[in-house]
Amino acid sequence: MITITEPAQAHFKRLLEKQAPGTQIRVFVINPGTPSAECGVSYCPQESIEEQDFVQNFDGFTVYIDEISAPYLEEALIDFVTDELGSQLTLKAPNSKMRKVADDAPLIERVQYILQTKVNPQLASHGGYVSLVEITDDNVVMLQFGGGCNGCSMIDVTLKEGIEKELLTAFPELTGVKDFTEHQHGEHSYC
Repeated sequence: MITITEPAQAHFKRLLEKQAPGTQIRVFVINPGTPSAECGVSYCPQESIEEQDFVQNFDGFTVYIDEISAPYLEEALIDFVTDELGSQLTLKAPNSKMRKVADDAPLIERVQYILQTKVNPQLASHGGYVSLVEITDDNVVMLQFGGGCNGCSMIDVTLKEGIEKELLTAFPELTGVKDFTEHQHGEHSYC
């Protein structure tokens, strides 16, 4: 379920040595499956372990995950990075805002998943996002841009060189991607 790199495992072991005996690690998601989902890591004393928790054993410690958070932590990665600015524990959980969909799920669900987990995190750096309006009968994805993307002069490049390429590579059955947005230029636009 969760991958914890060797540096992160070593970091957790060092931290746990200073805690009460039996204390372990808990990984969780607050507001899972929503745009405001946030992941966290905390200490998990023995009295906080729930019977329905998912358990992942590592060399020297155990990770507990509550049953609500578990599906949103699939493919999560915890790392401990050291660079010239210092050290930092990182937690990447690509499925925290939207639960991973099965490979045989309907096309609309699989496209929505890619938009929420891959495209929108990139657009968020510009204060933008994209929403799926529909997939037409001839397999054209209709998108609506919002936030900093609405009215941006680079929207055509973002659509054709970024989003369309990603979606057509992931889903060969699609025939194209079109912008459904009525763009309004203003202070909200990124470019």
